[in-house]
Amino acid sequence: MAQAALDKKNLIFQWEGRDRRGTRVTGQISGASQVMVRAQLQRQGVTPLKIWKKRASFQSRSKPNAGDIAVFFRQLATMLGAGIPLVQSFEIIGVGHEKPSMQKLLMDIKNQIESGLTLHDALGKHPLHFDTLSINLIQAGEQAGALESLLDKIATYKEKTEAIKKKIKKAMFYPAAVLGVAVIVTVILLIFVIPQFETLFKGFGADLPAFTMMVIGMSKFVQTKGWLIALVAGGGGFAFFYFYKRSRKMQEAIDRWLLKVPIVGPILRKAAIARFARTLSTTFSAGVPLVEALQSVAGATGNIVYESAVLRMKDEVSTGQRLQRAMENSGLFPNMVNQMIAVGEESGSLDAMSSKVADFYELEVDAAVDSMSSLLEPLIMVILGVLVGGLVVAMYLPIFKLGSVV
Repeated sequence: MAQAALDKKNLIFQWEGRDRRGTRVTGQISGASQVMVRAQLQRQGVTPLKIWKKRASFQSRSKPNAGDIAVFFRQLATMLGAGIPLVQSFEIIGVGHEKPSMQKLLMDIKNQIESGLTLHDALGKHPLHFDTLSINLIQAGEQAGALESLLDKIATYKEKTEAIKKKIKKAMFYPAAVLGVAVIVTVILLIFVIPQFETLFKGFGADLPAFTMMVIGMSKFVQTKGWLIALVAGGGGFAFFYFYKRSRKMQEAIDRWLLKVPIVGPILRKAAIARFARTLSTTFSAGVPLVEALQSVAGATGNIVYESAVLRMKDEVSTGQRLQRAMENSGLFPNMVNQMIAVGEESGSLDAMSSKVADFYELEVDAAVDSMSSLLEPLIMVILGVLVGGLVVAMYLPIFKLGSVV
């Protein structure tokens, strides 16, 4: 308890001082208080002249994300490979990190290691940032005396999976952002611009086209009932995400539906297969038994349909079934993947063959995302033209009609 309390109070301080030669030096260091930092600097042969707590920036409010963790694993693997001791590696990475929340996390782990915990035990105390797969692999590396090698595998695994996630998010963000702007522009036109035209049309003394009347009716409805639309949309969105997070059946139904959506479905399917193969390769090459590896693989696919299928495959493999046969029974993997896994099983190189499958499908995801972006651009332009152009045409129809009468 006392150690946990000390970890929570650990802060980052900046300092200025002079070394044994009298040279002016500066730096950053972690500690519970200025007094402890001063004592630590003096033990290192530095005479501190000024010590102050490092100011929290805007980034201090942001928590460490998956990208930060992936970079950390790569840095740690590199430093251990260079012969730098584990505790010193954490000190260097933590103090030098630009995100204060990540600094705090790494300094906490460093202090826990110094108190006698192993690396995997220290990481296990932070389950929000380090997943079970990474912790189990690190434990296997510590027991086998191959921590550096396992950290390198984890770093590669994290980098590959994060790259896929970023590709998919990038592909989804562009059309969502454009459509969001289109909706905002449409609402502004309905609330502020259309009423001005309506006032103008009242002086015409003639019947307006049906399309124009419909748009004016929409404008009046948005002006008077807009709060109701916003309330229903907001409440519906909140209810959807609330039940989605708590209902596995709902998640599975939506994930299954997404796999069938044109353009998007094939990308999600390829991404799930890439994650499956990459995780299988990483865990199996680390010496994890196949049945246990499949347990970790299931949660890493990113899709509940594939997760459930992998768990069923794990049960089949545990009864003596070959992995390739279990994959065929699931009906979710292309024949090429099944055959490559079969070759890997027969040749005793399942990890290498899984890695090749992962490499292939990661490239497939990249190509599919680029193709989707090219296909969506003209579709988005059509939608924008219908939304905004339709409103403009509706407002100019009476003017064209008046011109033809004159």
